[in-house]
Amino acid sequence: MKKMSVGEFKTHFSEVIEEVKSGGKFAVTFGKKKEIVGYFLPEIPGAKTKRKLGILEGRASVTFKSDFKITEEEFLG
Repeated sequence: MKKMSVGEFKTHFSEVIEEVKSGGKFAVTFGKKKEIVGYFLPEIPGAKTKRKLGILEGRASVTFKSDFKITEEEFLG
């Protein structure tokens, strides 16, 4: 896994994308201590699984009234 600073990552973003598409992995660092703040990895095939409801799966349900409204900001917030 290659490490690069946020600045390097921004500068070479297109090249990083191409390398990640080919299976490359990157750790993005920040600050004087070069602490890792994130990873840029290729998608793992078959990793998409059905989301589980957690410990209440099969024991609870949710119902929304017909007049229920939510803004995009509230939904994404």
